[in-house]
Amino acid sequence: MEKGPLIERFNSMFGTGPARLFIAPARVNLIGEHTDHQGGYVLPCAVHLRSACVVRPREDHLLRMAASDLPGIVEADIRDLSGYALIPWGAYQIGVAHIMQEKGYRVTGMDMLFDETVPHGSGLSSSAAIEVVTATVIATLSSETAGTPIDFPELSVIAQSAENDYVGMNCGIMDQFASAMGKKDHAIFLRCADLSYRYITADFRSSGITLMICNTNKPRALIESAYNERRAECDIAFRAVKEEARIEYLAQLTPEAFHRFKYNIEDPVARKRAEHVVYENYRTIQACTLLEERNFDAFGKLMDDSHNSLRDLFEVTGKELDAMVEAARAQKGVLGARMTGAGFGGCAIALVRNEACGDFIRNVARIYNEKTGYNAAFYPAVVSDGACEVMID
Repeated sequence: MEKGPLIERFNSMFGTGPARLFIAPARVNLIGEHTDHQGGYVLPCAVHLRSACVVRPREDHLLRMAASDLPGIVEADIRDLSGYALIPWGAYQIGVAHIMQEKGYRVTGMDMLFDETVPHGSGLSSSAAIEVVTATVIATLSSETAGTPIDFPELSVIAQSAENDYVGMNCGIMDQFASAMGKKDHAIFLRCADLSYRYITADFRSSGITLMICNTNKPRALIESAYNERRAECDIAFRAVKEEARIEYLAQLTPEAFHRFKYNIEDPVARKRAEHVVYENYRTIQACTLLEERNFDAFGKLMDDSHNSLRDLFEVTGKELDAMVEAARAQKGVLGARMTGAGFGGCAIALVRNEACGDFIRNVARIYNEKTGYNAAFYPAVVSDGACEVMID
């Protein structure tokens, strides 16, 4: 929904008066998949798809929330936000408010209307965008009262905690960090073990290249159980090598060290998972250098290698993502393609030369539909800034 109609919708639901608008973006991960939960490097960027929140403080203790695409209003009492984790909608936002209260932020009553352009179930982190926009609203209002600066890295940790500890969905820090800390035309080279990071120029557009998001529109069934299985298998591998290799995280293993110690990992499945983590982490380090050199052809090759490893070693792609990536790679003007996100459906990304984008979308849509029966959706991505307030005219 555009800004004007969104404000009108807010006023129709909550009455007229001064209101403010905040946004937080979705993300794509360029490379570095399933390394975050092993303390490794990731390379996400924020994109133009976003969660928006129109907000107006209230004088009472009510947190009143609505979504532009859902009926009704959800209410919570800010004097005790501990019991809302199982409600059908709104738990992410209330979880953020609850945790921020516990950390000393001033949480007031509010009317809030949320609007999403992030496709749900796409693997582009719609939940992280909702969490981060909520945290940004509360931190902004709280900082204006207390006179303290907003700490966006802390907000990303709060948002992750809301998902992990309040709602009970296991996730790493990458999604929330990218949504909070995104920078236009840059990716974030993030070490998930300690949240050290630096920005890497990712200005594809000035080089005549489009970062294309390719949505399989395949529901990601059973992803939580499969995700937990992969993490458990990585833990088996880590325990088998940590003492001899003297590491604190599995991703600390270099490729050389992995080959030295890999047969300590007796479980062959766990060994495959570890091999993916080690080499994906190494690819992510290489990818930063290639982006800085604007060597997009070599970067695209790393994307291909990443997907192959996620398919063969970590086994999180599935028929639909593999069909999408295979179709993308077969098109003229494509430098590389891979799944992005946790897998088992959701989205792939491809680097496509601008002049080839029209044919790319037509051909990949047709081939993918013929192979899977699903209709794909495509979003030429704009690498964007992170969470912020948007001025209302």
